[in-house]
Parts: sequence; structure tokens; C-alpha cells
Amino acid sequence: MADRMLTTKPLTSAGMVLGIGMGGFVDGIVFHQILQLHNMLSAQIPTDTLVGAKTNMVWDGLFHTMVWIATASGIVLLWKAVKRPDVLLSGRALFGSTLFGFGLFNLVEGIVDHHILSLHHVYERLGFSVWDYVFLASGVALMLTGSLMIRDARSRPIS
Repeated sequence: MADRMLTTKPLTSAGMVLGIGMGGFVDGIVFHQILQLHNMLSAQIPTDTLVGAKTNMVWDGLFHTMVWIATASGIVLLWKAVKRPDVLLSGRALFGSTLFGFGLFNLVEGIVDHHILSLHHVYERLGFSVWDYVFLASGVALMLTGSLMIRDARSRPIS
């Protein structure tokens, strides 16, 4: 293997897709279900009636379906990556890329759903608030942390 260059790209691609899925699951489970701060369409369709609550529940289910598909896709990509002989198997690169994907989820979902489409806000009772910016900042922080971990994993000598 010394004459072959090892890469982390397939591993980091898998980690990023896993991170997107896991970020979606954390959002849906923590914010939608446990804390009940918002639902998928709660800024457009309030949950204070049975019809509104049921409509939001369906859209939350569709959201969870999409993040399940992302997570399953990440598992498939991870399986393919670990089977390749040219992939450097690095827990640091995998964890860093998962953090990056989680942050990417927060950033994109926050920009699109909270700011552009105004489908919901982090804390719906407040409407658009500082919490929507905190959510974006968490995405940037996770992406930066993940990027540093990936870079560190790529720069370490192979032993």
C-alpha cells in the first residue's frame, strides 16, 4: 500500500451525508417532538387546531422520511468507502465530516426554511428571533470544527 496514495474523500463524503441526516433527526426529534418549539409548517399553518396539528404532523413525517433517506444513503456510502483499499480509515475524518454535514444541514435548513420561505422558526412563539440566527451560527461553527478535523486527519502521517 506504500506505493498507492490513500484518500479520505469517500469517507468524508459518507460522513457529510450521515451528518446531514443526523442533523435533521436532531432537529426533528429535539425541536419538533421533545421541546415542541416548532413544526415543519408552523409559521404558515398554526398547530392550535386539530387540522393544523395533523397537517404539521404529516409534513414533519415527510421531513423525517427525507432525513432517514439521507442517513441510509450515508450508511451505504460509508460501506462502500470502507471496502475500498485506497481509503484512509480515519475516525477523525469521519467524525469531522459528520459534524460538517450536521452544520451544513443547520445552515441550509435555517436559511431556506427560517429565512427565505418562513415555514417555521426555531422558537415559533417568538416568530422570527435571535434564535434563528443562533441556529445559523451553530451550523457555521459545526462546519468550521468539522473542516478543521478533516484537515487535521489528512495532514497526519500514516503509521
